[in-house]
Amino acid sequence: MFITDFLTQTPSAPYALSLVFSGAVVVASIIPLGAARSQADFTLDDMKAPRAMFERLPDWGKRASWAHQNSFEAFSLHAPAALLALIAVLQIGVLQGLAIPAALLQPVLRLIYLPAYVANVPPLRGLCWAGALLCTGILYIEGAKALLAA
Repeated sequence: MFITDFLTQTPSAPYALSLVFSGAVVVASIIPLGAARSQADFTLDDMKAPRAMFERLPDWGKRASWAHQNSFEAFSLHAPAALLALIAVLQIGVLQGLAIPAALLQPVLRLIYLPAYVANVPPLRGLCWAGALLCTGILYIEGAKALLAA
């Protein structure tokens, strides 16, 4: 059980992994967008104004574009929370509460969010969005509590 040993022996690991995996989700969000652009006959001329081809995208491609943009927004909220938790762990040790599950669950929820958005499944998309945002909030709270109590 390499992963469980790594997570239990390295207190900062869940927060570093959360940061890395969240960044990977942003990169993964390019895949459906690239497929949509390909279906919309993307050419090198489109590089002059890549957002101008938005109207040529199929409906699922427009959702892929929105999911891609939302991935950046989610990452810009989550990255500081993961860094705060990482700093707190380095300063005081293991964080209490739901910090570890929240750190590991956030990128999973964001990864599920992408196909739910592209496939237009609003209930699943909404649950994943809200759950991932809640996970980010938990990291902010647990990290701040730990640093303020130190």
